[in-house]
Amino acid sequence: MSTTFRRRILAGAGALSLALTGGVVGLTGTAQAATKTTAVFVECDAPAPQPDGSGNQNFTVTLPDGAKAGDVVPITIDPGASPLIPQFAVTTKNTTKVALLVGGAAQTVTGAPETVTVTPGVPLDPGPVTGTIKIPDGTEGLTIDVKLDQIVTDADLGGTVFSTVCTPKPRPSAALGSIAVEALPKDPVTTRLTPNSGKAGTSVVATGANFPAGAVTCSALLAGVATGDTGTGSADASGAATCTVTVTKKADAIKIDGSVTPYKSFVFLEDQAGVKNPVDVEVLPGPLALGPKDGQPAVSFGSVTINGKAQSVVGVFNAATVQDFRGGSLGWDVTATRTPFLNQTTGHSMARAQIGIQPSCTVTNPDSPSTCTAGTPGAISDTPMKVASQAAGGDELTGGEFAVGGAGMIQLPPFMFADTYQTVVTFSIA
Repeated sequence: MSTTFRRRILAGAGALSLALTGGVVGLTGTAQAATKTTAVFVECDAPAPQPDGSGNQNFTVTLPDGAKAGDVVPITIDPGASPLIPQFAVTTKNTTKVALLVGGAAQTVTGAPETVTVTPGVPLDPGPVTGTIKIPDGTEGLTIDVKLDQIVTDADLGGTVFSTVCTPKPRPSAALGSIAVEALPKDPVTTRLTPNSGKAGTSVVATGANFPAGAVTCSALLAGVATGDTGTGSADASGAATCTVTVTKKADAIKIDGSVTPYKSFVFLEDQAGVKNPVDVEVLPGPLALGPKDGQPAVSFGSVTINGKAQSVVGVFNAATVQDFRGGSLGWDVTATRTPFLNQTTGHSMARAQIGIQPSCTVTNPDSPSTCTAGTPGAISDTPMKVASQAAGGDELTGGEFAVGGAGMIQLPPFMFADTYQTVVTFSIA
């Protein structure tokens, strides 16, 4: 696997302890900052001879209260005092990494190294971690939560690094803060023609959406050029527009002025001399199918050697095929669920292991009338997770052929039975 592909997987797959890749593409400075303190119960695995510990830790998080999808915004996380009580005195250089779920997408904020003098009996209290997070695409109009997935402190002692890993219970935590994502303004569109065919002299009502309230005009077109036939109408406060135009010349489309393409097609009917011979054809709907029917071959994520630390391995899910031959305007969703990590022969299991996916969805038939949208990266569980979708078309034809898959990552606990484990990830369509 190439380094570039591995980084792409690490950037989005699963509820895992990941590195935030890529640079800052623009900080949002207009939204007001909001600060919230949340008590989170954590279990901490500390390097020997420091004993492990658990208890509540107060996380104070400062976030902008609003942003746009795709924005990179500032975040400050003050972890508060740790439940770990040091048993010895030492001075180390510590780096704190906070793994978060931002609207379900895994991201990590890494603090600047700080010199820490540890005092026996005094709880560890790391300093604030300041960085950035990216607002996931596709979250327009939603309020997204920022949750704690894990916090790792790397202590450098004379060139040797000792890591303390604290995991919230439950994992991920409750929301440490939230951000309202702005809804994108929608382009004005022409949605329907009634009727959508006719002879010269036909009066056509064009309807549309997302128009400013007030008067509107509409036009007939032939090969993209206005024919001179125009009409008038109005749009109400909701943006719904109605406009009437009488078609007197040959036209192949009608639009409400200000619409974005594609405009609505109009079939101009012309009388032809001779004997008329009507021809009928019936088109029957096909299936909505997810394949292959008999399932996919097993995906190997390789092997891992136990070293006392949480480890991650990456792989790629085999692409499933989606065929939508229904011949309508319906949409679909593909979701993923999984079974626990088990070896049914030995009875061993890994309850703390997680598997995540960075979904992908591509059109495989260029004649497909629809596109598809990949879901947000996140952890797969027994609750269905949306990994791909095709939006309903309203008055437009939908359907096509697609491939759904994605990069995957498994996060393993620090200790488990040495064995071969399997989880079955099931993709479903509805």
